[in-house]
Amino acid sequence: MRNDLHDEPLSSEEMELFLQYLHRFAQHDVDLYALMEVGQPEHPCFVTVSRTPVPGVDPAVYRRP
Repeated sequence: MRNDLHDEPLSSEEMELFLQYLHRFAQHDVDLYALMEVGQPEHPCFVTVSRTPVPGVDPAVYRRP
């Protein structure tokens, strides 16, 4: 994963922190915040968090860190 704002890869510490927050979010808050727009306003990234994979996608392709 990369930090596109600074054009550099995430450090090991940043990646670990990101994964911790992601796991915590998925365990507690996924039903509260299912759709998000993140990033810079001029270059948004749209994220959907769901308990089921996108239709037509094999769940085996998702990598669990």
